[in-house]
Amino acid sequence: MIKKFCIFVSFALIAVLALISAGSVSAADKLIVGIWDTNQQAGLQEILNDWSAITGIDAEIQVTTWNEYWTVLEAGASGGTLPDVFWMHSNVSQKYMENGILLDLTDRIAASEVIDMENYYPDIVDLYTYDGKYYAMPKDIDTIALWYNKTMFDEAGIAYPDETWTWEKLAEVAKQLTKEDKSVYGYAINTSNNQDSYYNVIYSYGGAVISADKKTSMLADPKTIAGMEVIEGMLREGSVPDLQTISENGTQVLFESGKVAMITQGSWMVPAFRDNEYTTANADVAVLPSGPEARVSIYNGLGWAANANGKNPDEAWSLIEYLGTKEAQEKQAQLGVTMSAYIGTSDAWKNSVPGFNLEGHLNMLDETLVIRPYSRNTTVWETMIQQDLGPAWTGEKTMAEALKEIAEKMNGILAEERY
Repeated sequence: MIKKFCIFVSFALIAVLALISAGSVSAADKLIVGIWDTNQQAGLQEILNDWSAITGIDAEIQVTTWNEYWTVLEAGASGGTLPDVFWMHSNVSQKYMENGILLDLTDRIAASEVIDMENYYPDIVDLYTYDGKYYAMPKDIDTIALWYNKTMFDEAGIAYPDETWTWEKLAEVAKQLTKEDKSVYGYAINTSNNQDSYYNVIYSYGGAVISADKKTSMLADPKTIAGMEVIEGMLREGSVPDLQTISENGTQVLFESGKVAMITQGSWMVPAFRDNEYTTANADVAVLPSGPEARVSIYNGLGWAANANGKNPDEAWSLIEYLGTKEAQEKQAQLGVTMSAYIGTSDAWKNSVPGFNLEGHLNMLDETLVIRPYSRNTTVWETMIQQDLGPAWTGEKTMAEALKEIAEKMNGILAEERY
């Protein structure tokens, strides 16, 4: 591997120097790289430093929170102050692609000697393809798995979760692990992040969030409702924290402080759990429970994009090209940053944190994968769903009532997308 990497570095260095000598790369002093996750910062900076060693160009990561990130990007798109390279997400990718905000990478990819888009998961590639053109390099792939507190299971004499578990089994064990005084809950569900929570239940029951043609809400479908009623049952049993507790703390904090025995969480959270003393000592990972239809993980992947109107498009492409190589993607996995979008490179990721059995996440790649539901204006209807599910979480409405009303509103939003 070392010899192979050195050969690659030599090739890349020659290629970049050739571009500079030809005037195609102006050798900017520094590229600004925008991301929203501090957990990935250290590992990614190490990879960027590898590129800097080849090119002589510095690359500095700037981190903002998820909500602030999109505010900054929106402002930057209007004012021309976007980072040189930045993360793109399926929630907004179509809007950014069709409005000329992202650098078109199509011709550069075609001319590259180290990039072949066939090497990446097709659904991730499609997220950042518009009108037959590529606008981002696939960065990673994520899966959802069941994280559990081994100590709590041991103390209760309950066997650890495994591939035989169903969502009904999870609900049963969650009730058993919930303390009478509510000092510990059996399970916590994230009401603000659908990918790592209820979307997985919905699809495992054969339901859906949006139709395949992205024109119709599927939230009123009987199978969708059936899946959500499993969650409703846990809410009524009191084996999951109430909406206020979740809103004030979040599932991560509750799990890391020993207040809940189980959460469903994305593979992107491994660095955070690795660096937390409590979870390192007490937590482990299993595959998700199955539903009547299948065992399903909602999955997604970020893309590395560049500013279409930036001052350093050639340098930005050079960095993006490097980040898409097998070598860089393998290093991302080896460092435990995330699983990588380059097919076959994520095996190294499962060994990146010896204390956790990350097979739980990796094995979900062999189950039924559903790309995170999206449309042209995903954030509009997702925000509405989050708000309008509130009465179902609190018991003011049944889950069926809330979902039927939400579906009607969502259909109106989707209809507006087409005009």
